[in-house]
Amino acid sequence: MKNNKYILSLFLSVALLFIGCQDEDKSFGNIIEPNNIQITAQIVGADATNPNGDGSGAVNFTVTAKNATSFKFVINGNEFVRPSGRFSFNFSTLGLNTYTVTAVASGIAGTTSSASIQIDVLSTYSPPAALLQKLHGGTSKTWRIKAEKSKHFGLGPVGGTTPAEWYGAAANEKAGVGMYDDRYIFNANGTFTHITNSTNDAAGTDPSGTVFGREILVDELGSSGGTANGADIENLPYNDYSESWFITAPSGVETINLTKLAFIGYYTGGDHTYQIFDRSATNEMTLRVTDGNKQFDWWFIITSD
Repeated sequence: MKNNKYILSLFLSVALLFIGCQDEDKSFGNIIEPNNIQITAQIVGADATNPNGDGSGAVNFTVTAKNATSFKFVINGNEFVRPSGRFSFNFSTLGLNTYTVTAVASGIAGTTSSASIQIDVLSTYSPPAALLQKLHGGTSKTWRIKAEKSKHFGLGPVGGTTPAEWYGAAANEKAGVGMYDDRYIFNANGTFTHITNSTNDAAGTDPSGTVFGREILVDELGSSGGTANGADIENLPYNDYSESWFITAPSGVETINLTKLAFIGYYTGGDHTYQIFDRSATNEMTLRVTDGNKQFDWWFIITSD
């Protein structure tokens, strides 16, 4: 009898597991990989006379696909997550160069498909030596948000020219939210390291830390936790990481480009390009970035002191 009860119990468990799996499959419906991926590239300034662009290296990409829920682009081994399928990129290698650009479409249940195109782009821009000296000093420099200065963090209208026009944080106003203890290291070899808690690292390497960001947009980082305060997410757990940086100057505006999900100060999504609004002060720069919602321009003052 005991054996019969054991067999019956095992049979019921297997049956329930099978039913559960069936229900899970039904929740996804028919899982179809993304297909019919179409990539278009518009090289800025391209015309009959200048088929490879105006020398800025700027290209606007659009990708579409059936059964896709999100997209990312891969250029020179670097990934750029762009859920909308729209992406602007500035190629910085001098001269006329051929690039392979891959678009990866993500679908239901983690399915992915990809397609690639090749484009020929002309870049004639070379960052000024003074800017590079300021940014990394020929080797490496560490930057931070200049918390002690008024309007070190703020927002304004997209395309505005007044720093922190609509809101500017007072000195040290954002203490304890996960921003002031961050450090941003620019190396001359093109690598960028974000230390998310410099206090931890002061006593030895400890990659743990927290960051500060915009609600929903900060979900792109793939972390959980933190504290919601209005539209801000404070002290979101996030470890140190390294990415790449390069300088471009679309429309003549010096711009720091960070790869993948790298960011400075406050996570805003978007294209992770920081326009250098002002670099005249010693060991200081004022940066501007447009968020992923195209809702605000966010302003930061960083210092290498």
